[in-house]
Amino acid sequence: GPTGRLMLIAADHPARGALAAGGDPLAMADRGELLDRLCTALERPGVDGVLATPDVAEDLLLLGALDGKIVIGSMNRGGLAGASFEIDDRFTAYSADAIAASRLDGGKVLLRVDDADPATPRTLEGCARAVSALAGHGLMAMVEPFIARRVDGRVRNDLTPEAMIRAISIASALGTTSARTWLKVPVVPDMERVMAASTLPALLLGGEVSADPRAARDGWRRALRLPTVRGLVVGRSLLYPADGDVAGAVDAAVEVI
Repeated sequence: GPTGRLMLIAADHPARGALAAGGDPLAMADRGELLDRLCTALERPGVDGVLATPDVAEDLLLLGALDGKIVIGSMNRGGLAGASFEIDDRFTAYSADAIAASRLDGGKVLLRVDDADPATPRTLEGCARAVSALAGHGLMAMVEPFIARRVDGRVRNDLTPEAMIRAISIASALGTTSARTWLKVPVVPDMERVMAASTLPALLLGGEVSADPRAARDGWRRALRLPTVRGLVVGRSLLYPADGDVAGAVDAAVEVI
C-alpha cells in the first residue's frame, strides 16, 4: 500500500481441513461463499493481495480478483488439523518452482517445532529447502514459526514471549540465505522483546475470530510501531467477523496500518 506496509488476506486454512471460524466448525466449508468473501475483501482499498493454496488462487484468478494484487502461494499443508501426524507438515500445495512458473510473489511455509515429536526435523528440513528454493528464484519466503506441543492429544502453539523468541530464532536461520525471508508472527505479550529476536521483516497474523475485534486491532497497532513489523496477514477474523460485515472488518484493519 501507499504506506509501504503490506495488507494480505489469508485463505489457506481449508487445505489443512481447518474450516472453523468463530463458533462455526464448518464456516469455511462453502467454497462459493468463501470466494465471495475473499472478493469483497480484495476489493477494499488498501488490501494488497492474498495468501492462498493453488485451488483458491486459481478460483480468484478466474474471477478476475487478482489483477494488480500480490499473491503468496501456501506450500506445506500436509499437517492436517487434528491429525496424529499434524507436525509432519509435508509440502502438498505449491512448490517453489510452481510459484515461480505461475509468477506469484512468494511462498509461505508453516513451521511448528515440537521437541517431543520425531517428525519435527523433517518439517524443519522441508521448510529450509523451500526457503532456499524460493530465494534461488528471487522470491520471498514467508515463514510462520511456532513452538508447539500436544495438550490432551491436540497440537497447541505456545504463545509465550519466550517460546516465540525461540521460534523466531529457529525460523530466521532456515535455508541457505535469509535475504528473501519474511516472518509471519502472532501478537503476543512483550512484542518488543519478541521482535528483537530477529532483524528480518515481519507480518502480523490475525489468528482466530476475536470476541473483541477492537482489542485485536489495538494489539496490531502497537506491534506495527516496531521497526521490523511491516504489515498484516489476516484471514478468518476479517472474512468471518462476528457481525458478518466483511468490508467493515477489512476497512478497520486497513486503518490500523
